[in-house]
Amino acid sequence: MRTPPYFHSPAHLAARRWFLKQCGIGLGAIALADLLGVKAAPSGDDPLAPKKPHFTPKAKNVIFLFMAGGPSHLELFDHKPDLARWDGKLPPPHLLKGYRAAFINPNSKLLGPKFRFARHGQSGAELSELLPHLATVADDLCIIKSMVTDAFNHAPAQIFLSTGAQQFGRPSLGAWTLYGLGSESRDLPGFVVFSTGSKGPSGGNSNWGSGFLPTVYQGVQFRTGGDPVLYLSNPPGVDHALQKDTLDGLKALDQMRLDEVGDPEIATRINSFERAFRMQATAPDVMDLTKEPKHVLEMYGAEPGKPSFASTCLLARRLIQKGVRFVEIFHESWDQHSDLVGALKRNCKATDQASAALVKDLKRLGLLDSTLVIWGGEFGRTPMVQGGADGRDHHPNCFTMWLAGGGVKPGVTIGESDEFGFNVTADKVHIHDLHATILHLLGFDHTRLTYRFQGRDFRLTDVHGNVVTKLLA
Repeated sequence: MRTPPYFHSPAHLAARRWFLKQCGIGLGAIALADLLGVKAAPSGDDPLAPKKPHFTPKAKNVIFLFMAGGPSHLELFDHKPDLARWDGKLPPPHLLKGYRAAFINPNSKLLGPKFRFARHGQSGAELSELLPHLATVADDLCIIKSMVTDAFNHAPAQIFLSTGAQQFGRPSLGAWTLYGLGSESRDLPGFVVFSTGSKGPSGGNSNWGSGFLPTVYQGVQFRTGGDPVLYLSNPPGVDHALQKDTLDGLKALDQMRLDEVGDPEIATRINSFERAFRMQATAPDVMDLTKEPKHVLEMYGAEPGKPSFASTCLLARRLIQKGVRFVEIFHESWDQHSDLVGALKRNCKATDQASAALVKDLKRLGLLDSTLVIWGGEFGRTPMVQGGADGRDHHPNCFTMWLAGGGVKPGVTIGESDEFGFNVTADKVHIHDLHATILHLLGFDHTRLTYRFQGRDFRLTDVHGNVVTKLLA
């Protein structure tokens, strides 16, 4: 254990009043800290400075397109002609043995897929007619049709995909990434979050929280209109010089306290104020889409000044170019318990073009090899009908996600499901396996990227997870 610097201060060793004031109940805390292996942040260290991973990484940045709500794999990626033939019939009894449904009677009738599928590219990836733009980058995608999760309600399932646990309080994937790699941007947060759907994610801020990691690693939510962060602009009467003098004075006081007690949250506070000051010049510039060429805006379907998923995808690319380590876009619109056809058309119209454009644009700029793009939601949908004849319930036993770039094998489809898209039949990929693989692409052995908390070493994958070697380039 690294001894906190204030234990070596002669003034403190001689100050009886300080000892009585600070250590009346502190001796037990000191002993506990020693037992737990708690380390104080070194004075003056930047917790977001770039760090080397365990081995040479394939990816150095991540863009996670989180399709919150549970996209229907049966209408988008996993074509099931047999399900069409069973439309309106009860499922065979063997299919439902031991099955738990979220909101419907498992014995509800089966619902056939509502859209046509076709094969695309040299890879022959089978995609829905709802995804014409994604079809143009089929050979850049690694499609996983065999995802499984442990949760079948939105909040715990989203938290599970984000943190590897269904309970609140664990660090998110973005926070672990920032903790492990640091950030290459001094002027912007290392982990930026957007929300573009009809509402925010059901799991709330915990999807991008730092949990028990220092708060410097949590995601910073950017707005899609006006100042990217509230109160970024100075109020009337406060100019640049006055603000700098104020922050310099505050930093001096914080640094004194940091040197005294070694609390890493004080280092976080210092870092946050300094970064916010630099952001005032950098953030408005990076958020200004009018600087993009017309053909790029048209490729994404983005309009400067108009908040949209398309604009946010373009902003994600711009942030990555500025050294931001992890960008996450939550699009909470995929919970189709009813109006399956109409809602999926609207969702895909809002997201398909920009998702494909992001892959194309990163590739055009030579950034795709070092940027991992992830697309997916917290679970899939049932092959059984909900809400009469036009909806599907939550389904954790089988769903689809896709990855691109960042060391992922392009133009492949991994995993299979049964004839109804109900259970995985080959190459099952659990959420823990996905996390282990993402960390591997970022240069980490997922069993060694740990943080000691409450007497044990925690990791993103807990005690689970295997790297999915089939998707590695």
